[in-house]
Formats: sequence, C-alpha cells, structure tokens
Amino acid sequence: MEPGNGAVANWRIAQVSWKNHCPTLRRRKTMNPSNHPASVMAPSSLPDGSQLVMRVMPMPADTNPNGDIFGGWLMAQVDMAGAVLPSRVAKGRIATVAVNQFLFKQTVSVGDLLSFYARIERIGTTSITVHMEVYAERNPAKLQLVKVTEANLTYVAIDRDGRPRPILRD
Repeated sequence: MEPGNGAVANWRIAQVSWKNHCPTLRRRKTMNPSNHPASVMAPSSLPDGSQLVMRVMPMPADTNPNGDIFGGWLMAQVDMAGAVLPSRVAKGRIATVAVNQFLFKQTVSVGDLLSFYARIERIGTTSITVHMEVYAERNPAKLQLVKVTEANLTYVAIDRDGRPRPILRD
C-alpha cells in the first residue's frame, strides 16, 4: 500500500481497539518491578550453585499425541544444556556417555518458558557428571515457576578421533 491511503491510521485504530478489549493490556502500562511479579521469574542461578545455561520455549511441533511436550524433545534439550559446563571444563570436544537419571516431575506445555540449570557433580580423569534441573515459567497472567525435570548426565572428553582424553585441570 502506498503512503497516505490510511493504512497506518487503520492499523493504529485496530491497535487501540484491541487494547480496549484486552484487560491485561489495559492494566499493564510498562514492565517494571511495581507491576510485574519478578520474584516468580526464573533466577540466573540457584541456591545450590547451579547456573542458568539455556532457556527455550517449546512450540506446537514439539508435542506428543496427548498435546503435551514430547519427552524425547525435553531429553534432547537437557542433553544440549547439560553439555555447556562440561565443554568449558574439558576445553574441547565432549560426548554424552550416560544418562544416569532422568525424572519427569511435571508435564511441559506449549508456551512454557523453560530454564535449564546445570551444576557439575564430579570431574573424573576423562568424564564429567552434571546435575540438571529444569523449571517452567507458566501462566503469564498469574506467573508460576514449576520444576518439571531433574537429570544426571555424564559426558566424556574426546580427542579429534573420538577417543577419551584426559581432562586438563588448571
């Protein structure tokens, strides 16, 4: 459309009209601590020293036949997030060698904002074991923070040929 034909004016009318019919937008003027429940949002670290290593929001393509997020998708995300700290410690290539424990504590839904926390449990000669916790921020109108998954994974440092190599410690 060319300028001057009213397209911008029509868009602004639609925007104002939509705001008038959406109670959330009428109430919320700006995102600041006085009108946003920041205390419920996922923190950048946990009291046990776990670090936030990844955030992701599942989409409809990630659902199982029941409409919940497919467990295999969540396991893949935990594996990727769990590799962040070991790859820093190993200073090179790593591979997942074991999923020692994996607990699905709550279902995950489309639109949940997932926060993945990692804490190194053990550093061996060639391997690193990581404890993972995953929290979901859900229900934006009345924000809730829910632990949805816990896992323990072991990664092994590998050389360019894919064989285990020692982890050099500082």
